[in-house]
Amino acid sequence: MRRGLAAGLATLLLVLAACTKDKDVEPPAQLVPFPATLPVKKLWSEKVPGGNKKFAVLRLGLGPAVDDGVVFAASHKGEVVALALETGRELWRKKTKLPLSAGPAAGQGMVVVGSSKGTLVALDAKTGDQRWRTQIRSELLSTPAISDKIVAVRSVDGRLHGLDPATGKESWSAEQQVPKLSLRGTAIPVIAKDAVLSGFDNGKVMAVSVSTGDTIWDTAVAAPHGRTELERLIDIDSAVAVVGDDVFVAGFQGRTAMLALDSGQVWWAHDMSSYRGLAADGDDLYVTQSDGEIVALRQRDGSEIWRNKKLRMRALTVPAVTSSAIAVADLQGYLHWLDKRTGELVARELVAKKQRISNPLAVAGDTVVVLTDAGEIGAYRATPTAATPTPPAAATGSGKPAGATPAKP
Repeated sequence: MRRGLAAGLATLLLVLAACTKDKDVEPPAQLVPFPATLPVKKLWSEKVPGGNKKFAVLRLGLGPAVDDGVVFAASHKGEVVALALETGRELWRKKTKLPLSAGPAAGQGMVVVGSSKGTLVALDAKTGDQRWRTQIRSELLSTPAISDKIVAVRSVDGRLHGLDPATGKESWSAEQQVPKLSLRGTAIPVIAKDAVLSGFDNGKVMAVSVSTGDTIWDTAVAAPHGRTELERLIDIDSAVAVVGDDVFVAGFQGRTAMLALDSGQVWWAHDMSSYRGLAADGDDLYVTQSDGEIVALRQRDGSEIWRNKKLRMRALTVPAVTSSAIAVADLQGYLHWLDKRTGELVARELVAKKQRISNPLAVAGDTVVVLTDAGEIGAYRATPTAATPTPPAAATGSGKPAGATPAKP
């Protein structure tokens, strides 16, 4: 655990030092006025005790979660809170007495959080009462995944763990090699059909059996290149997106790619650096690049649809998809909406002045829930009107693209 933590911190400190000393580093893009065409209503805002701006440096994986009309959030000081999605009314609040660093994940009637000391805790979603507590023995920095058969969680030592949802007892674990130097953070696992999928710090995506943990396939999305360890970073620290029988993934200093869910075969791949990740909707993908540019791609072949450069270097979150727009948040506490068809900015709200937003947004329909690194949480609803055209629903793609041949590794 210490090796992975030290490597992650070393990388982050090097990057921060470079940004501080190099006066030629591109500053965050200035926000400029634009005609807002998407009506946004702030539903509510609250405070999650225990947030602190310095926690952004620790790269904690404490984003909000929404399930069955309830918002769940957690703080590094150990509190987990449940709030009504529509009103923000507090339903329950529990103290775990742990330095929480991962989650919450919500589903199957439970809420699961993890700590920087490797403890995983499951709470009852309705009451907050503890169901079980188990020890992973390695730091946890990403939200677990929950199904009726398994609770899957990534740890910083390169392991993917599968736990019994009823007891928390570990059923299996799978492992990938951790490079000497890596970004601080781990990918959020995804459960699709009978497989658990996750990206790793070595640039690979692995699929394992839900029931046994046996490796179904592991695919190298990118290969390290460059002379220094920093140049050779190819971490996949974000969740993959699964659409039908297709898997989409984006990595840092690597590639954005489409893989087959059953075999891991790469059907197309394009050079593109992203440490935040991507989202999928209908026939399209939306990628937050490392430089803050947001790119829309066609799922079928990876061809570019549009690119927005107006939020460059603003440390954007992974895109969150609503009915007509995608939402991203930034390092100064702003929440932005972009039109899915054109990429143009259509709405903006200030969540909390000068409060960085690092973790993924949570979405329920057209409602976006955002949690700042300092613990401000709020819900915003952007509802298209008759004057706000909504693109027609697109069919979900699956299987090999017509006429496609596997991409070269």
